[in-house]
Amino acid sequence: GGSVSANPHLSLCSKLCYAIGGAPYQITGSALGFFLQIYLLDVAQLDPFYASVILFVGRAWDAITDPTVGFLVTRSRWTCIGRMMPWILFSTPFAVLTYFLIWYVPPFEQGKVAWYLIFYCLFQSMQTCFHVPYSALTMFISSNQKERDSATAYRMMVEVMGTVLGTAIQGQIVGGTSDCPTEPGVPDVRNSSRINATSVSLEETVRKQAYLIASGVICIIYILCATVLFLGVKEKKENGRKTSELITFRQGLWLVISHGPYVKLVIGFLFTSLAFMLLEGNFALFITYSLGHRKDFQNLLLLIMLSGTLTIPWWQWFLSRFGKKTAVYVGILWAVPFMILIVCLKSNLIVSYLVSVAAGVSVAAAFLLPWSMLPDVVDDFKIKNPDIYGHEALFYSFYVFFIKFASGISLGISTLSLKFAGYVTGSCNQPEAVSFTLNVLVSPVPVGLIIVGLLILRTYPIDEETRQNNQKKMESEEDSESETSALGSNV
Repeated sequence: GGSVSANPHLSLCSKLCYAIGGAPYQITGSALGFFLQIYLLDVAQLDPFYASVILFVGRAWDAITDPTVGFLVTRSRWTCIGRMMPWILFSTPFAVLTYFLIWYVPPFEQGKVAWYLIFYCLFQSMQTCFHVPYSALTMFISSNQKERDSATAYRMMVEVMGTVLGTAIQGQIVGGTSDCPTEPGVPDVRNSSRINATSVSLEETVRKQAYLIASGVICIIYILCATVLFLGVKEKKENGRKTSELITFRQGLWLVISHGPYVKLVIGFLFTSLAFMLLEGNFALFITYSLGHRKDFQNLLLLIMLSGTLTIPWWQWFLSRFGKKTAVYVGILWAVPFMILIVCLKSNLIVSYLVSVAAGVSVAAAFLLPWSMLPDVVDDFKIKNPDIYGHEALFYSFYVFFIKFASGISLGISTLSLKFAGYVTGSCNQPEAVSFTLNVLVSPVPVGLIIVGLLILRTYPIDEETRQNNQKKMESEEDSESETSALGSNV
């Protein structure tokens, strides 16, 4: 299937098969994002300091492997199954194995930290070897811009459904396994009778098994999605698309960083993404210990993701109607009152459910908008630097790099702050200081980050008018290019 067919039209089937390939990354990502912290602290029972090291190093490692793999992929050769497909095919079995082992509690104490560090980092590497070529595959499934955009739209829908699925599978399997009393007033029987450990060890076994079952289910889905992608998508060979000479990593970084609008966009979204990542990483613990909804936390997480998914089409409409900058302000500020509300009101399940639905609307905006604005920055760059081409991917890979690195720092610091607050591993009740710290991590800190991020985005120069002008320039350039090539063929 290496040859380019005459018609650039993609069948609905191949678009769907392509889109399904995006699910594994999101399913595993949301399961790890929401549950890894609470798992390391309460199931694997690691000291919060070590948990924070694992969370930070894992994400930072992930950030570093991204541009590295991107660099290697651009230099890899065409094979009988394509240039991207071998990466996807060979990384899948290793990704699945390492993912499964993250959720296994090894039977030894001395080396537990190393176990999680090694398998978390290995999984991130394998996942990157899957996802970077997968993202680049968009360029190789069709030469037609409209077809690629349509395939990307399907992919976005499936990816968002993937985040919901990951949250749902992990949450519903793991959710009900804690035996702690739901009323905060009841004295904790478990801690007083640590000597009589049989009931505790039984309950711990059940929880450990639940995590293993959940990861097993996710592993099976991962393999199925990779298979559908491999069988359903034929990669096309590039036909002499012009690219300027290969550049080094340092040159690439400089190219990207010296483009003003890109820097403003990335730094602005860095702050807003950090706000939502702090919320994501600490929300399970916040619901469990600050609000005391231990039995409901998985449903609250699921609601956020569902409301996010359902509002994406509405945000698409809002974008085209009012412009992207307006959408950023409205979409991201929408969450602020709810972040403040959930901390100020006395813990109340109905209020928590309402806040979760409302927060989801903002989460959708926070994740959709950067991806819809990055192409505008790339177009702007192309117009200002007409002689440099073929490096669009750099803008995406560095954006992902910055976001992942920042998320590592945020999760590391937030878990570390729980250590200073005196978090008790494996206990049903936490000291008052822990509850207070969790409140700070999901309300004042994200709100502050959001305000800083939006102030930076105010200086972002590409408004609707500029964007449409750029669009016109790009179209006229493409027309003149196709004319010159037509003249060339006529001569």
